[in-house]
Amino acid sequence: MPSRHVATPALLLRYLRPAIAACTLLLSAFVSPPAAAQVTGRPITIIVPYTPGTGIDILARALGAELTKHWGQPVVVDNKPGASGNIGTQVASRAAPDGHTLLMIAKTFVTNGSLFKNVPYDPVKSFAPVIKLATGSIVLAVHPSVPADSVSAFIQYVKARPGEVNYGSPGFATPHHLAMELFKHATQTDLVHIPYKGTSGVMSDLVGNHVSAMFVPTHVALPLAADKQIRILGVASAERVAAAPDVPTLAEQGVTGFEVDIWFGLLAPAGTPADVVARYNEVINQFLRSPAVTGALAKQGLITAGGPPAVLGELIASDMAKWQKVIQQAGITAE
Repeated sequence: MPSRHVATPALLLRYLRPAIAACTLLLSAFVSPPAAAQVTGRPITIIVPYTPGTGIDILARALGAELTKHWGQPVVVDNKPGASGNIGTQVASRAAPDGHTLLMIAKTFVTNGSLFKNVPYDPVKSFAPVIKLATGSIVLAVHPSVPADSVSAFIQYVKARPGEVNYGSPGFATPHHLAMELFKHATQTDLVHIPYKGTSGVMSDLVGNHVSAMFVPTHVALPLAADKQIRILGVASAERVAAAPDVPTLAEQGVTGFEVDIWFGLLAPAGTPADVVARYNEVINQFLRSPAVTGALAKQGLITAGGPPAVLGELIASDMAKWQKVIQQAGITAE
Protein backbone atom coordinates (compact mmCIF):
# COMPACT_ATOMS: atom_id res chain seq x y z
CA MET A 1 0.00 0.00 0.00
CA PRO A 2 1.57 3.25 -1.04
CA SER A 3 2.50 5.67 1.68
CA ARG A 4 0.22 8.65 2.23
CA HIS A 5 1.50 12.18 2.87
CA VAL A 6 -0.53 14.63 4.86
CA ALA A 7 -0.65 18.05 3.13
CA THR A 8 0.19 20.20 6.11
CA PRO A 9 0.22 24.05 5.76
CA ALA A 10 4.00 24.04 6.11
CA LEU A 11 4.36 21.46 3.37
CA LEU A 12 1.98 23.34 1.07
CA LEU A 13 3.89 26.57 1.65
CA ARG A 14 7.15 24.78 0.82
CA TYR A 15 5.88 23.68 -2.59
CA LEU A 16 3.93 26.84 -3.33
CA ARG A 17 6.61 29.37 -2.34
CA PRO A 18 8.38 29.32 -5.76
CA ALA A 19 5.03 29.73 -7.54
CA ILE A 20 4.04 32.62 -5.26
CA ALA A 21 7.35 34.35 -5.91
CA ALA A 22 6.94 33.91 -9.65
CA CYS A 23 3.40 35.32 -9.57
CA THR A 24 4.53 38.29 -7.50
CA LEU A 25 7.29 39.04 -10.01
CA LEU A 26 4.86 38.71 -12.90
CA LEU A 27 2.26 40.98 -11.31
CA SER A 28 4.86 43.63 -10.54
CA ALA A 29 5.55 43.89 -14.23
CA PHE A 30 1.92 44.79 -14.96
CA VAL A 31 0.66 46.58 -11.86
CA SER A 32 2.10 50.04 -11.24
CA PRO A 33 3.09 50.92 -7.67
CA PRO A 34 0.76 53.16 -5.68
CA ALA A 35 1.11 56.87 -6.34
CA ALA A 36 3.90 58.18 -4.12
CA ALA A 37 2.30 61.46 -3.15
CA GLN A 38 -0.80 61.34 -0.99
CA VAL A 39 0.15 57.83 0.22
CA THR A 40 3.51 57.70 2.00
CA GLY A 41 2.99 60.53 4.45
CA ARG A 42 6.34 62.02 3.45
CA PRO A 43 6.36 65.84 3.26
CA ILE A 44 5.32 67.50 0.01
CA THR A 45 7.60 70.37 -0.96
CA ILE A 46 6.28 73.36 -2.90
CA ILE A 47 9.22 75.29 -4.30
CA VAL A 48 8.64 79.02 -4.67
CA PRO A 49 11.44 80.60 -6.75
CA TYR A 50 10.89 84.01 -5.15
CA THR A 51 11.27 85.62 -1.72
CA PRO A 52 8.85 85.05 1.17
CA GLY A 53 5.93 87.44 1.47
CA THR A 54 5.37 87.91 -2.25
CA GLY A 55 1.98 87.20 -3.81
CA ILE A 56 3.12 83.87 -5.23
CA ASP A 57 4.52 82.86 -1.83
CA ILE A 58 1.25 83.72 -0.07
CA LEU A 59 -0.66 81.67 -2.64
CA ALA A 60 1.71 78.70 -2.17
CA ARG A 61 1.26 78.72 1.60
CA ALA A 62 -2.52 78.82 1.30
CA LEU A 63 -2.35 75.92 -1.12
CA GLY A 64 -0.05 73.96 1.16
CA ALA A 65 -2.38 74.39 4.10
CA GLU A 66 -5.27 73.05 2.04
CA LEU A 67 -3.31 69.99 0.88
CA THR A 68 -2.31 69.22 4.47
CA LYS A 69 -5.91 69.55 5.57
CA HIS A 70 -7.14 67.26 2.79
CA TRP A 71 -4.53 64.48 2.98
CA GLY A 72 -3.11 64.94 6.48
CA GLN A 73 0.29 65.10 4.82
CA PRO A 74 2.83 67.80 5.77
CA VAL A 75 3.57 70.44 3.13
CA VAL A 76 6.72 72.55 3.20
CA VAL A 77 7.03 75.79 1.21
CA ASP A 78 10.67 76.16 0.16
CA ASN A 79 11.66 79.65 -1.04
CA LYS A 80 14.60 79.54 -3.44
CA PRO A 81 14.85 83.04 -4.97
CA GLY A 82 17.44 84.30 -7.42
CA ALA A 83 18.13 84.85 -11.13
CA SER A 84 14.53 85.87 -11.89
CA GLY A 85 13.25 82.54 -10.59
CA ASN A 86 15.76 80.38 -12.46
CA ILE A 87 17.49 79.01 -9.34
CA GLY A 88 14.39 77.55 -7.72
CA THR A 89 13.02 76.39 -11.05
CA GLN A 90 16.22 74.48 -11.79
CA VAL A 91 16.02 72.75 -8.40
CA ALA A 92 12.44 71.70 -9.11
CA SER A 93 13.34 70.42 -12.59
CA ARG A 94 15.90 68.04 -11.05
CA ALA A 95 13.69 66.74 -8.25
CA ALA A 96 12.49 63.15 -8.22
CA PRO A 97 9.26 62.86 -10.24
CA ASP A 98 7.41 61.02 -7.47
CA GLY A 99 4.79 63.65 -6.64
CA HIS A 100 6.56 64.97 -3.56
CA THR A 101 7.89 68.13 -5.26
CA LEU A 102 5.85 70.89 -6.91
CA LEU A 103 6.83 74.25 -8.38
CA MET A 104 4.86 77.48 -8.18
CA ILE A 105 5.30 79.65 -11.27
CA ALA A 106 4.34 83.15 -12.30
CA LYS A 107 4.13 84.71 -15.73
CA THR A 108 7.90 85.35 -15.76
CA PHE A 109 8.41 81.58 -16.13
CA VAL A 110 7.61 81.87 -19.85
CA THR A 111 9.90 84.86 -20.50
CA ASN A 112 13.18 83.72 -18.92
CA GLY A 113 14.11 81.53 -21.88
CA SER A 114 14.12 84.61 -24.11
CA LEU A 115 15.91 86.85 -21.61
CA PHE A 116 18.80 84.63 -20.54
CA LYS A 117 21.34 83.04 -22.88
CA ASN A 118 21.44 79.83 -20.85
CA VAL A 119 18.44 78.62 -18.87
CA PRO A 120 19.18 75.40 -16.92
CA TYR A 121 15.84 73.76 -17.71
CA ASP A 122 13.35 73.44 -20.55
CA PRO A 123 10.06 75.25 -19.72
CA VAL A 124 8.07 72.60 -21.58
CA LYS A 125 10.09 69.37 -21.46
CA SER A 126 11.30 69.65 -17.86
CA PHE A 127 7.86 69.89 -16.27
CA ALA A 128 4.35 68.47 -16.21
CA PRO A 129 1.53 71.04 -15.91
CA VAL A 130 -0.68 70.50 -12.87
CA ILE A 131 -3.09 73.44 -12.79
CA LYS A 132 -3.52 77.13 -13.56
CA LEU A 133 -4.22 78.73 -10.19
CA ALA A 134 -5.22 82.35 -10.64
CA THR A 135 -5.13 85.39 -12.89
CA GLY A 136 -4.69 89.05 -12.02
CA SER A 137 -5.35 92.15 -14.09
CA ILE A 138 -3.23 95.25 -14.64
CA VAL A 139 -4.16 98.77 -15.67
CA LEU A 140 -2.45 101.59 -17.50
CA ALA A 141 -2.07 104.47 -15.04
CA VAL A 142 -0.55 107.93 -15.25
CA HIS A 143 0.28 110.72 -12.85
CA PRO A 144 -2.58 113.28 -12.66
CA SER A 145 -0.31 115.92 -14.21
CA VAL A 146 -0.39 114.04 -17.51
CA PRO A 147 -3.10 115.76 -19.57
CA ALA A 148 -4.90 112.61 -20.67
CA ASP A 149 -8.08 111.02 -19.39
CA SER A 150 -8.22 108.20 -21.95
CA VAL A 151 -5.82 105.85 -23.68
CA SER A 152 -6.25 107.61 -27.02
CA ALA A 153 -5.46 110.98 -25.43
CA PHE A 154 -2.37 109.48 -23.79
CA ILE A 155 -1.19 108.09 -27.12
CA GLN A 156 -1.57 111.50 -28.76
CA TYR A 157 0.29 113.12 -25.85
CA VAL A 158 3.22 110.69 -26.15
CA LYS A 159 3.40 110.88 -29.95
CA ALA A 160 3.71 114.66 -29.70
CA ARG A 161 6.75 114.13 -27.41
CA PRO A 162 8.73 111.16 -28.78
CA GLY A 163 11.40 110.00 -26.35
CA GLU A 164 10.41 112.55 -23.71
CA VAL A 165 7.71 110.77 -21.67
CA ASN A 166 9.04 108.16 -19.24
CA TYR A 167 7.44 105.15 -17.61
CA GLY A 168 8.43 103.06 -14.61
CA SER A 169 8.58 99.38 -13.74
CA PRO A 170 9.76 97.28 -10.78
CA GLY A 171 12.65 96.05 -12.95
CA PHE A 172 13.77 94.69 -16.31
CA ALA A 173 11.55 91.99 -17.83
CA THR A 174 8.87 92.27 -15.14
CA PRO A 175 5.29 91.97 -16.41
CA HIS A 176 4.96 95.75 -15.96
CA HIS A 177 7.97 96.38 -18.21
CA LEU A 178 6.95 93.89 -20.89
CA ALA A 179 3.37 95.19 -20.91
CA MET A 180 4.57 98.71 -21.73
CA GLU A 181 6.92 97.43 -24.43
CA LEU A 182 4.00 95.60 -26.01
CA PHE A 183 1.94 98.79 -25.71
CA LYS A 184 4.70 100.80 -27.40
CA HIS A 185 4.79 98.35 -30.28
CA ALA A 186 1.00 98.20 -30.62
CA THR A 187 0.62 101.99 -30.60
CA GLN A 188 3.89 102.96 -32.33
CA THR A 189 4.85 105.24 -29.46
CA ASP A 190 8.24 106.04 -27.92
CA LEU A 191 8.44 106.10 -24.12
CA VAL A 192 11.60 105.88 -22.00
CA HIS A 193 11.90 103.02 -19.51
CA ILE A 194 12.96 103.80 -15.92
CA PRO A 195 13.57 100.47 -14.12
CA TYR A 196 13.48 100.23 -10.33
CA LYS A 197 14.48 97.53 -7.89
CA GLY A 198 11.07 96.58 -6.60
CA THR A 199 7.50 97.79 -6.57
CA SER A 200 7.52 100.20 -3.63
CA GLY A 201 10.09 102.56 -5.14
CA VAL A 202 8.46 102.87 -8.53
CA MET A 203 4.98 103.34 -7.08
CA SER A 204 6.27 106.11 -4.83
CA ASP A 205 7.81 107.82 -7.83
CA LEU A 206 4.66 107.45 -9.92
CA VAL A 207 2.69 109.14 -7.14
CA GLY A 208 5.46 111.70 -6.75
CA ASN A 209 5.50 112.50 -10.50
CA HIS A 210 9.06 111.27 -11.06
CA VAL A 211 7.71 108.83 -13.64
CA SER A 212 4.70 109.68 -15.78
CA ALA A 213 3.12 106.31 -16.51
CA MET A 214 3.13 102.66 -15.58
CA PHE A 215 1.21 99.41 -15.87
CA VAL A 216 0.03 98.65 -12.33
CA PRO A 217 -1.79 95.65 -10.79
CA THR A 218 -5.44 96.63 -10.51
CA HIS A 219 -5.76 96.09 -6.75
CA VAL A 220 -2.71 98.32 -6.18
CA ALA A 221 -3.94 101.07 -8.50
CA LEU A 222 -7.54 101.38 -7.30
CA PRO A 223 -6.98 102.93 -3.83
CA LEU A 224 -4.40 105.35 -5.26
CA ALA A 225 -6.83 106.36 -7.98
CA ALA A 226 -9.60 106.84 -5.41
CA ASP A 227 -7.31 109.27 -3.58
CA LYS A 228 -6.55 110.97 -6.93
CA GLN A 229 -2.85 110.22 -6.59
CA ILE A 230 -2.86 108.50 -9.99
CA ARG A 231 -5.29 108.28 -12.90
CA ILE A 232 -6.34 104.95 -14.43
CA LEU A 233 -6.76 105.06 -18.21
CA GLY A 234 -7.63 101.48 -19.12
CA VAL A 235 -7.55 97.79 -18.24
CA ALA A 236 -5.08 95.58 -20.08
CA SER A 237 -7.26 92.45 -19.89
CA ALA A 238 -9.51 91.19 -22.67
CA GLU A 239 -12.58 92.13 -20.59
CA ARG A 240 -13.40 94.68 -17.92
CA VAL A 241 -12.73 93.59 -14.37
CA ALA A 242 -15.29 93.32 -11.60
CA ALA A 243 -13.22 95.47 -9.26
CA ALA A 244 -13.33 98.39 -11.71
CA PRO A 245 -16.38 97.90 -13.95
CA ASP A 246 -16.39 101.50 -15.18
CA VAL A 247 -12.83 101.35 -16.52
CA PRO A 248 -12.80 100.36 -20.22
CA THR A 249 -10.25 97.96 -21.64
CA LEU A 250 -7.48 99.13 -23.95
CA ALA A 251 -9.12 97.15 -26.74
CA GLU A 252 -12.36 99.11 -26.24
CA GLN A 253 -10.30 102.26 -26.72
CA GLY A 254 -8.81 101.17 -30.01
CA VAL A 255 -5.57 99.44 -28.97
CA THR A 256 -5.81 96.15 -30.84
CA GLY A 257 -3.46 93.20 -30.50
CA PHE A 258 -2.95 93.99 -26.85
CA GLU A 259 -3.90 91.76 -23.94
CA VAL A 260 -1.84 91.39 -20.78
CA ASP A 261 -2.52 89.81 -17.42
CA ILE A 262 -0.62 88.25 -14.53
CA TRP A 263 -1.09 84.55 -13.86
CA PHE A 264 0.12 81.85 -11.48
CA GLY A 265 0.38 78.10 -11.97
CA LEU A 266 1.63 74.85 -10.48
CA LEU A 267 4.01 72.37 -12.12
CA ALA A 268 5.54 69.00 -11.25
CA PRO A 269 8.83 67.58 -12.52
CA ALA A 270 8.55 65.82 -15.88
CA GLY A 271 7.83 62.14 -15.45
CA THR A 272 5.55 62.57 -12.43
CA PRO A 273 2.90 59.82 -12.75
CA ALA A 274 -0.27 60.98 -14.50
CA ASP A 275 -2.48 59.68 -11.70
CA VAL A 276 -0.56 61.78 -9.16
CA VAL A 277 -0.95 64.88 -11.32
CA ALA A 278 -4.65 64.11 -11.72
CA ARG A 279 -5.11 63.79 -7.96
CA TYR A 280 -3.45 67.14 -7.33
CA ASN A 281 -5.53 68.72 -10.07
CA GLU A 282 -8.79 67.37 -8.66
CA VAL A 283 -8.14 68.49 -5.08
CA ILE A 284 -6.82 71.93 -6.03
CA ASN A 285 -9.80 72.55 -8.31
CA GLN A 286 -12.02 71.93 -5.27
CA PHE A 287 -9.86 74.31 -3.26
CA LEU A 288 -10.16 77.04 -5.90
CA ARG A 289 -13.97 76.72 -5.96
CA SER A 290 -14.23 77.45 -2.24
CA PRO A 291 -15.97 80.80 -1.55
CA ALA A 292 -13.43 81.53 1.19
CA VAL A 293 -10.56 81.08 -1.24
CA THR A 294 -12.12 83.07 -4.07
CA GLY A 295 -12.86 85.87 -1.61
CA ALA A 296 -9.33 85.90 -0.20
CA LEU A 297 -7.76 85.94 -3.65
CA ALA A 298 -10.13 88.68 -4.80
CA LYS A 299 -8.69 90.92 -2.08
CA GLN A 300 -5.30 90.41 -3.75
CA GLY A 301 -6.76 91.30 -7.14
CA LEU A 302 -6.74 87.69 -8.30
CA ILE A 303 -9.44 85.60 -9.98
CA THR A 304 -9.30 81.85 -9.40
CA ALA A 305 -8.69 79.80 -12.53
CA GLY A 306 -8.53 75.98 -12.34
CA GLY A 307 -9.41 73.49 -15.03
CA PRO A 308 -7.46 70.48 -16.36
CA PRO A 309 -3.65 70.46 -16.62
CA ALA A 310 -3.87 71.11 -20.37
CA VAL A 311 -5.15 74.64 -19.70
CA LEU A 312 -1.85 75.57 -18.07
CA GLY A 313 0.17 73.72 -20.71
CA GLU A 314 -1.50 75.62 -23.54
CA LEU A 315 -1.08 78.93 -21.71
CA ILE A 316 2.64 78.34 -21.25
CA ALA A 317 3.11 77.52 -24.94
CA SER A 318 1.12 80.52 -26.21
CA ASP A 319 2.67 83.01 -23.79
CA MET A 320 6.19 81.82 -24.57
CA ALA A 321 5.66 82.57 -28.26
CA LYS A 322 3.96 85.90 -27.55
CA TRP A 323 6.56 87.33 -25.19
CA GLN A 324 9.54 85.99 -27.10
CA LYS A 325 8.45 88.23 -29.97
CA VAL A 326 8.00 91.25 -27.69
CA ILE A 327 11.40 90.73 -26.05
CA GLN A 328 13.15 90.39 -29.38
CA GLN A 329 11.45 93.45 -30.85
CA ALA A 330 12.36 95.56 -27.81
CA GLY A 331 15.91 94.20 -27.59
CA ILE A 332 15.45 93.33 -23.91
CA THR A 333 18.07 91.20 -22.20
CA ALA A 334 18.62 90.27 -18.58
CA GLU A 335 22.36 89.74 -19.00
